[in-house]
Amino acid sequence: MHAHTDSLISELQERARQIRLDTLDMVYRRQAGHPGGSFSAAEILAALYFHHLKIDPTNPRWPERDRFILSKGHAAAALYAALARRGYFPVEDLAKWGHLDGHLQGHPDRVKTPGVEMSSGFLGHGLSVAVGMALAQRLGGPRYHIYVLMSDGCMQSGVAWEGALAAAKYRCHEVTVIMDYNDVQLDGAAHDIMPLEPLIDKWKAFGFAVLEINGHNLRQVLDALDEALEIHSMPTVILAHTTKGKGVSFMENTALWHGAVPNSEQYAQARAELLGGV
Repeated sequence: MHAHTDSLISELQERARQIRLDTLDMVYRRQAGHPGGSFSAAEILAALYFHHLKIDPTNPRWPERDRFILSKGHAAAALYAALARRGYFPVEDLAKWGHLDGHLQGHPDRVKTPGVEMSSGFLGHGLSVAVGMALAQRLGGPRYHIYVLMSDGCMQSGVAWEGALAAAKYRCHEVTVIMDYNDVQLDGAAHDIMPLEPLIDKWKAFGFAVLEINGHNLRQVLDALDEALEIHSMPTVILAHTTKGKGVSFMENTALWHGAVPNSEQYAQARAELLGGV
């Protein structure tokens, strides 16, 4: 496991803040989108795209690249922000999110957007696709690791658990699931709508190594990503406890902001809070 310096942590914290600012601007400009689940994943995306992933933005289809799958496709704005800031396409393109003639669709589209590995929107499919990628690389060719970011809603889908069964059967140690576990979804608290607990026991019963962290603590995120690479006998899930709408006081832990758009006053307040002015 690598030691992570204070300067690296500070840099990634700034990256996470920029991802939230870009996401807020995109949602407000487009008058559509999902700020809550995008904000909860900001530190995870910052750690992956600005430190951990083996990638080359100048060559998005580099065969040896690590694969990242956004199974919770409604958080597309945060992914686009990370990709743009990492250099996959100009930051100015974020202003064209959702345009018919643009390459940034409402949900990720692997055909149109450089750096997107899987088109997603239907929840829960990411893990099954990751298993397919893991098995495909065993047929020969370059080696890489596959990361899947899943949500509470993903884990309420039967297909997610089918993917987990297959990952365990084939001992897909090349697969790391990161669960953005904020316990809030479109219509309310996840534990009221369809409880997932005891989630650690379930993942273990399905044959996964389980790591549990605070998903906004970048040192814990980085340590867990490193530790997952050292597990060679089974797939790993990082259960990342997060806060829906993290960083904006009136959005945090509120189901409304799963897919709502701030008005002009709310937008100004949110931007000020993210910039540290409140």
